[in-house]
Amino acid sequence: MIIGASLKTYFSHARTLSWVSEVAAILDEHPARDRVTAFVAPQFPSIPGALERAGRLAVGAQDLAVHDTGAYTGEVSGAVLAEVGCRYAEVGHAERRRLFGETESVVSAKTHAALRNGLVPVVCVGEEDEAGLDAAIATCAQQVRSALADADEAAATGAVVIAYEPLWAIGAPAPATSDHIRSICSGLRSRIGAVDREISIIYGGSAGPGLLSTISDAVDGLFLGRFAHDPRAVRDILDEVDALSG
Repeated sequence: MIIGASLKTYFSHARTLSWVSEVAAILDEHPARDRVTAFVAPQFPSIPGALERAGRLAVGAQDLAVHDTGAYTGEVSGAVLAEVGCRYAEVGHAERRRLFGETESVVSAKTHAALRNGLVPVVCVGEEDEAGLDAAIATCAQQVRSALADADEAAATGAVVIAYEPLWAIGAPAPATSDHIRSICSGLRSRIGAVDREISIIYGGSAGPGLLSTISDAVDGLFLGRFAHDPRAVRDILDEVDALSG
């Protein structure tokens, strides 16, 4: 199971480091530790400190630049993220698309930037409204195909994580229903099954403890937001993984 968490800009630097230390300690002692790939995406300035404290917990970035080097003031390149020790890069989150105008072509270029630098892109996809299942699956599949469109032969074999996050569930009091999540993720998996690379599908969108047990047959893990702010919630999810494995 892949268990990821994006801290967005909710935490201070000090709280980020405290959270990473606590979660790393939980992960190191938990019986499910060898059955989980866990990662956190903090703010850029906190990445080096998080890496020092992460232990088994991998560290990623919430975004990356299209270009690796050059006169791009304020950008953070995938090459440097990989150099300092990042393993993941979040790409195309709904907030990046909505608030910062990221288009499908930008998402595709950033996915390629992650892959060519040896990072695992966590490509966020999801339908805008609670439409029918077929339409939602088609929308998500098109977003995946678009994100991978720029990947050349040099980046053709890198692993990709697809984070299914229906826009209407992001920040909502509760996630989408288990039946909805299972139907969309199963349908999406069948649509992208012919893609010649390792692809995992995880669910985000108000995901938290108690959800994984009901959707584990259709997903490869969870992408957590605010419901993971308390490290004890991460322990609860690891308990679920342990129970599912047993």
